[in-house]
Amino acid sequence: MSQDETEALQGGPGGPTDVGPGRAPAPADETPPTDRRTDPHPPNEATEAMDVTTPPRILGGRYEVGELIGRGGMADVHLGHDSRLGRQVAIKILRSDLARDANFLMRFRREAQSAAGLNHPSIVAIFDSGEDESTVPGPGGHPTTLPYMVMEYVDGETLRQQLSRRHQFDPGDAIRVTESILDALAYSHRMGIVHRDIKPANVMVTATGAIKVMDFGIARAIADTAATMTQTQSVVGTAQYLSPEQAQGQTVDARSDLYSTGCLLFELLAGRPPFVGDSPVAIAYQHVGELPQPPSVWNHEVGGDLDAVTLHALEKDREVRYQDASAFRVDLENVRLGRPISAAALATGAAVGAAATQTLPSAYAVAGTPTAVQPALGGGALPPVGRDEDEERSGSGRRTAVIVVLALLVLGLIGWGAATWFGNQTPEVVKVAVPRITGMDEETALNTLKTANLQGQKSTAASTTVAEGDVISQDPVAGTQVAENSTIRFVVSRGPDNGSVPDVTGFDKNEAQKALEDAGFTVSDFVEENTPDQPKDKVTKTDPPANAQVAQGSSIKVYYATGNVQVPQGLVGRDWAIAASTLNDAGVNPVREDVESDKTPGTVLEVAREGAVVKAGTDIKVKVAKAKATPIPTVTVTAPPPTTDTPTGTPTDTATTAP
Repeated sequence: MSQDETEALQGGPGGPTDVGPGRAPAPADETPPTDRRTDPHPPNEATEAMDVTTPPRILGGRYEVGELIGRGGMADVHLGHDSRLGRQVAIKILRSDLARDANFLMRFRREAQSAAGLNHPSIVAIFDSGEDESTVPGPGGHPTTLPYMVMEYVDGETLRQQLSRRHQFDPGDAIRVTESILDALAYSHRMGIVHRDIKPANVMVTATGAIKVMDFGIARAIADTAATMTQTQSVVGTAQYLSPEQAQGQTVDARSDLYSTGCLLFELLAGRPPFVGDSPVAIAYQHVGELPQPPSVWNHEVGGDLDAVTLHALEKDREVRYQDASAFRVDLENVRLGRPISAAALATGAAVGAAATQTLPSAYAVAGTPTAVQPALGGGALPPVGRDEDEERSGSGRRTAVIVVLALLVLGLIGWGAATWFGNQTPEVVKVAVPRITGMDEETALNTLKTANLQGQKSTAASTTVAEGDVISQDPVAGTQVAENSTIRFVVSRGPDNGSVPDVTGFDKNEAQKALEDAGFTVSDFVEENTPDQPKDKVTKTDPPANAQVAQGSSIKVYYATGNVQVPQGLVGRDWAIAASTLNDAGVNPVREDVESDKTPGTVLEVAREGAVVKAGTDIKVKVAKAKATPIPTVTVTAPPPTTDTPTGTPTDTATTAP
């Protein structure tokens, strides 16, 4: 992002401005507020007038222009308020001297429209754009149309500020930041937008640690007009982050952003850009003709794989470096997770390491001296060394033109000398075909690679199909052409790993089979089981049982309920309470029938259908002993013989006569 936008999102140049909580002060190397008496490019008269206009100026019928919070070489940025949505915004208004260029206006309008379509959490959002009829006179005395862009207002600080404070990033932090940048670039590239100016000053770190890439759209607009804006003679991009194709004035594409991102990653790791020099020209020619040192030279915490990924992003030939942001991000993720990186990145690391052992002639060993001839830069001077912010353009057109002509003459002479040396001295890279080693045992695979003048790097993985000790896969695949002594990664089987048998109790049979197969097992058989534990056709258990640790690929036997149960046996002679509990547990319903018996009361005498298979819930009659009834004793009463006063003899009837 240009300096004015960077300052706007942080609260203004030179220090914090009271426009939002938690804002970090501006970095020391940002342009301080300008003085109109000495500034060769005074601020917009129109936007300056806004600062004192009461009531505040309204753009687009909804954007209230507030205080000036940033000023740079291309635009002024104001704190704004969107009255329709009730939110705080930043409003960037193009500088009036640039707005007078009809070609620039056309491209700015097109790019502002494209940038407004970018909607990604890692991109500072462009909410709206429009044009304001300012009071600044343009060509023919007519008012100049000033384009403006309404942007998301962000609290935080730039990576440039963080680098100034931290010097170097921990590799893990550097990877995290770069992954977010690549997420943003992958999205913008899919939308057809190339940033063209990725650098630490254009990346914000919010108060919550989120990453926001800035200045989409306008960077492309400036780049597209570089050839026609001869009065400024500026080249888009900052010297430390220019891709070789940018430095040579060639067409820029998405891969140019990836090179600049590689430069940014390098600086996060090493605390310095990949190339430094006494002038922008010297730095540009290092981008074109010199190999960078690995970042681990300056930061010993950087591992070999991260070195290789960074250097692969810095390939001079865009056809060789990462072809899209997603591939770059995948390799960074692989480094972070300890997984193998791509063979292409490994090959770059090996090639750079080999080339670094060559000693340049003393005439070319001076820092900043270019070592390869390249076409002249695309018609403009580069930004000053030591600053990666967009600078105020100063000086007259005549002075700039003289500097450009002299620079091109010097570049031609230096390039001719470098071409002479490189044309005679650069060794040819010998390439070999990668042999097929899949299916070989480890020792045979290593010997095969050695015979082909290649190195091997082994990792292991579990496999149920490849025998232990044999090669499962290789990267790159057989037949690929790679440089001699490149490292070929291959994966050796360690056999099947143990896995935990999932608990599928209560599953349907089909559900159980899928769950077991997803866990890496096979089902050998389904076995019916008469059990009350589960409803009919539901899994009751497995063999081996749930949670057992067994080799993946093993066969598992699955038992399922038939819906029937077996009436328990061996209950005769036991106490009724125990028998009833046993029958209930077996899934049947005990029905008691008491029977007189000499047995102890409560003793089970008989269980109906004992041992039979019945439907769950069937009533089972159980005869239980009860005490016999006590018999009532029989009592015989014998009447005593009668007693009389009649003398012994034959009784006679005596008639009783009434008186």
